[in-house]
Amino acid sequence: MTVVTIHNAKTNLSQLLARVEAGEEIILARGKEPIARIVPFRPRATKREFGAMRGIISVGPEFFEPLPASELDGWER
Repeated sequence: MTVVTIHNAKTNLSQLLARVEAGEEIILARGKEPIARIVPFRPRATKREFGAMRGIISVGPEFFEPLPASELDGWER
């Protein structure tokens, strides 16, 4: 991870972006204080489809019943 000042980043933006495209992370700093990070862009995974698990899993009516006191105590600690 390389730390680069804002002034240096403005001067060498194309070179920094080439390094980021190669997988490197660049930290932008104002003086010695880091303020931002430039990382390679990774597209999001495919959008989730509603109902994709239909027929694979099911939730029975017992799921909506209140928890027994012994189990509820464990959650509330």
